Amino acid sequence: MRALLIYPLFPKTLWSYEKILELVDRKVLLPPLGLITVAAILPQDWEFRLVDRNVRSVTEEEWAWADIVIFSGMIVQKEDMIAQVQEAKRRGKRVAVGGPYPTSIPADMEMAGADFLILDEGEITLPMFVAALERGESRGVFTANGEKPDVTTTPIPRYDLLEMAVYDSMSVQFSRGCPFQCEFCDIIVLYGRKPRTKNPSQLIAELQCLYDLGWRGGVFMVDDNFIGNKRNVKLLLKELQVWQREHQYPFRFDTEASLDLAEDDEMIDLMLACNFAAVFMGIETPDQDSLSLTKKFQNTRSPLLESIDKVTRAGLRVMAGFIIGFDGEKSGAGQRIAEFAELTAIPTTTFSMLQALPHTALWHRLKKEGRLWAEDSLLNQTSLMNFVPTRPVEEIAREYVEAFCQLYEPVQYLDRVYRYFLKLGAPRVQPAPKWPEWVMVRALLLVCWRQGVVRNTRWKFWHHLAHILIANPKVAEQYLSVCAHNEHFLEYREIVRQQVEAQLAAYHQAQAQEAQQLAPVKVTV
Repeated sequence: MRALLIYPLFPKTLWSYEKILELVDRKVLLPPLGLITVAAILPQDWEFRLVDRNVRSVTEEEWAWADIVIFSGMIVQKEDMIAQVQEAKRRGKRVAVGGPYPTSIPADMEMAGADFLILDEGEITLPMFVAALERGESRGVFTANGEKPDVTTTPIPRYDLLEMAVYDSMSVQFSRGCPFQCEFCDIIVLYGRKPRTKNPSQLIAELQCLYDLGWRGGVFMVDDNFIGNKRNVKLLLKELQVWQREHQYPFRFDTEASLDLAEDDEMIDLMLACNFAAVFMGIETPDQDSLSLTKKFQNTRSPLLESIDKVTRAGLRVMAGFIIGFDGEKSGAGQRIAEFAELTAIPTTTFSMLQALPHTALWHRLKKEGRLWAEDSLLNQTSLMNFVPTRPVEEIAREYVEAFCQLYEPVQYLDRVYRYFLKLGAPRVQPAPKWPEWVMVRALLLVCWRQGVVRNTRWKFWHHLAHILIANPKVAEQYLSVCAHNEHFLEYREIVRQQVEAQLAAYHQAQAQEAQQLAPVKVTV
């Protein structure tokens, strides 16, 4: 069986980082870990080819070669996934789909013409799919019916299928699921509230595979809450610390974790000893009422500012996620988020309007209240809410755009990065020294030229860099890397404004048409 694995396009988002990736001669931030895990679970006597459409298009030879085409993707990849499924069907190919998007909205894939829907987690449903093929079946829907797989049986992903040189970081996964109950989150819907982890030896084997393939540098631990099962994570970190030291720290790790990481000194110390550099945290909002309403209770137990500051001073760079549009939210929420980011000095903040993701507690509540605008819509970071909020849509959208543009105003951004890195703790480990690659030197020179010579940021850039080199020199490399993010935000600020304004115009037009349809008809006698 010749299986062509296709990963659909992502729209431009805050995380796409095109301008930064261009600097270092990379095309995409992260590889499609889900698809290469699928390839590892499927029969290994099959032949596989993988095309990440964020890297390149599918060739005519690849279309002709395939006996079956397999897609996986997230809701944000909806448009391209549907288009590619339809293209495969136009070419007479059998099509199988899976991943978060088909699992959440299977009807979309049925309408697009997919033959096989492999829903839920593949360790359970992929063997069902293979058995159906062996029986000669031409269609099928395979679900786990609520069962969650034992991830200690998951094989090492097929990293050998990747064009590794085009990615900025590699991906590994240790756990699935999250113990919390945030109303808007679909992770607990897809993967449950009981975090399931691999064995430490499994993850070490995956890292050894990457090492043997020649990978050095960034590795993103894609767990949606890395510390969800603290006991097992600590067991992993103790073994990972030994492996990293023996291999002279070839990998630098980033991950996602809940804010209660700040309450666990042992966890922080172990992460730093393994060369973790950054952690993404869902702060969501500084408004305590909104946190309680959306059941983000883990962010209400300790003062937000103190928790962020503790993690930062220990040596983990915090990246924060913020959301606007919660029920009962008071006017000015966007400005409060911008002020909170300034107060903490967190450089990188994702910022979006609240979305009711399919089958989340929020989605069910709003559906019951008759407030969902669309149960199936394209959900991106710049999308308007897909439900009726408790304050005017125009007000929320305006605050969102103003706050986003304020957060990433070039001079203000450099000031915030500078203040943050003055207090960021120094790395605890020292990787083996090596000569810098020319592409990295070139990227550094370009950043210095653009931000330190060409733009009006020049005085700030050189002043801040000099002071960092004197006051906290061990974070200077990270500092320059985060300064480089300005290259992306300069363009993305305008993308945010344009996309939100276009959606508002469409929203107003739809409102006017609806009002016209509901207007009473005048009858002349």
